[in-house]
Amino acid sequence: MNNPATRANGGISEARQILTFRLGEETYGIDILRVKEIRGWSPVTRVPQSPPQVLGVLNLRGAIVPIIDLRLRFALESAAFTPVTVIIVISVKTAEGTKECGLVVDSVSDVVDLDEDALRPAPQLAGSESADYIESLATVDSGMLILLNADALVRRDLEIASGGQEVAA
Repeated sequence: MNNPATRANGGISEARQILTFRLGEETYGIDILRVKEIRGWSPVTRVPQSPPQVLGVLNLRGAIVPIIDLRLRFALESAAFTPVTVIIVISVKTAEGTKECGLVVDSVSDVVDLDEDALRPAPQLAGSESADYIESLATVDSGMLILLNADALVRRDLEIASGGQEVAA
């Protein structure tokens, strides 16, 4: 939910609540309004011929939800799943409506409030598709936070997992 936050100049700015999580040494974030639930790691059912980052699917209260390993999606070194490894179930907007998708991350850190004026655009890097799914960057506690665009992040994986049609949840 958006909460008003006070700027240093005394004006009012809308703040966004961001769920932060870790992948290796980096901190990422996603809008808390997109998060449906956070659950511990549990094994998934592998879908034949799916790309490596699509680990499989989980049955969450009757909905079949594709699970994407963000380490593999971002071409990071793989890591063993531990007791702090979690699946963040998010809601994404597609042409067919709202769908759910799970993101495997190393750990969940915190929920932070970010003023819109604290967000900086993602750099345009040659040969990189990161500009599609990196919404913006911000400095939080003297570190860099990479804010992800949930829809752009998983759009391609949902299309691949369903053979060109988006996965129904």
